[in-house]
Amino acid sequence: MKIKPFAGVRPPREIADQVASRPYDVLNSAEAKAEAGEKSLLHIIKPEIDFDPIADEHSDPVYAKAVENFQLWQERGWLAQDESEMYYIYAQTMDGRTQYGLVAAANVDDYMSGKIKKHELTRRDKEDDRMIHVRIQDANIEPVFFAYPDVAEMNEIVENFVKNNAPEYDFVSPDGFGHTFWVIRDNAINQRITEIFAEIPALYVADGHHRTAAAARVGAEKRANNPNHTGNEEYNYFLAVIFPESQLKIIDYNRVVRDLNGLTPEQFLEKLSASFDVVEMGNEIYKPNALHNFGMYLNGKWYSLTAHAGTYNDNDPIGVLDVTVLSNLVFDQILNLGDLRTSKRIDFVGGIRGLGELQKRVDSGEMAVAFALYPVTMRQIIDIADSGNIMPPKTTWFEPKLRSGLVIHKLS
Repeated sequence: MKIKPFAGVRPPREIADQVASRPYDVLNSAEAKAEAGEKSLLHIIKPEIDFDPIADEHSDPVYAKAVENFQLWQERGWLAQDESEMYYIYAQTMDGRTQYGLVAAANVDDYMSGKIKKHELTRRDKEDDRMIHVRIQDANIEPVFFAYPDVAEMNEIVENFVKNNAPEYDFVSPDGFGHTFWVIRDNAINQRITEIFAEIPALYVADGHHRTAAAARVGAEKRANNPNHTGNEEYNYFLAVIFPESQLKIIDYNRVVRDLNGLTPEQFLEKLSASFDVVEMGNEIYKPNALHNFGMYLNGKWYSLTAHAGTYNDNDPIGVLDVTVLSNLVFDQILNLGDLRTSKRIDFVGGIRGLGELQKRVDSGEMAVAFALYPVTMRQIIDIADSGNIMPPKTTWFEPKLRSGLVIHKLS
C-alpha cells in the first residue's frame, strides 16, 4: 500500500477539544447547532447551522459558508498547518479499551485499483455531496476509517512511541470517549512506517465509504484537469486513520419493524418456529449470546431465536452473517419487506443506543417488533471484502467514531 506523511492542518493544543467535533453524519443540523461551540469544526462541516433558520445543507450559500469558515478558522489561528510532513497517532478510548490508529495520507490509485477494499455499496447522491465539500475546500476536512491486518513491527513502533512521548492532545469528549493524539516528528520513524505499509497488500474501509469514494473521485478529477500531472501531487492522497484489525470492535446494529404483515403476534411466532427455536425470555432484555442467536421483542416480551441448522451457510462470507439469516428467514419469507435500502417499514438502530431503545420503540406503538443481532467481526468484514462481496445494508456499527478536526489534509 502506498501511504505518506503529510503537513496537517490542526488546532493548537489548548483548544483542540473545542475545535474537534463529532462527524458530520452522526448528528442532524438541529443537534449540530445545539452542540457547536464558538470554535467547533461543526461550523465548517455543517455550516447550515450558522443560518437562522437553519438553511438547506445542499444550498450554494451553505457551501460558500463552509469555505468562509475554514478560512476564518485559519486566520484566527484556530487551525494552523504543520511545518513539515509527518505521520500522527490517534488513540481512542471507550469503556476502558483503547485502539491506536495511524493518521496518514492514503493513495487515490490504491482505491481506484481495489487495493483499498470496501464492503458496502455507496449512494451516488451522497458521494456527490461529499465531493463538493472536498472540492470547494481543496482539503479533506474529515478522515476516513481504515483497517489493516496486524503487523508486529508496526504495533511495536506505535507502542514504543506512545510510551516514550508526550501526547499533543489528550482529552475526554462530552460523550465520555477519550481522544489522545501524538505527532511523529522523527524522520527515520516516518520513513520506516512508509516502508512497512508498502509491504501490506490491502487496506479495508471500516467506516466512511462515501467520504472515501468522494475523496478518490476528487483526486481523479484534479488529475484529469492537470496537463502537467506527475502523480506526486498532494491531491493524489486523502486523509485516513488506519487501525490494526485486532484492536477494532464492532458493536451490534439492530432492526425494528413497523408491522407484522397482517399477522397476529401468535401467528407470527408460529411462523418463526419453522426456522428458529423460539424461547420466551420474559420481561428482561435479552442480548444474543452467539452467532445465529437473536433477541426479539414482541408484544411486551423478549424472546431468544436460534436459527435451525441448515437455514444458513457458514461457508459463505455473506451467508454466515446474521443480517443475511434474519433477512432471508424473517424479512423476506414472513414479513415481505422488500428492498431494505428503500423500505419504509423497517428502521435500523445502532447498538450504541442500547437494547432498551428497541423495547422503547415497540412499547410506544411506533414499531411492532424489534430484533437484536449478534455483532459481526472485523474478520468477517475482511473475508467479505477479499471475496469481492458487499454486505447487506446497515450491518456494521463502529464505535467510537473518529473525532473530526484533530487534523486536516490539504490537497495543494
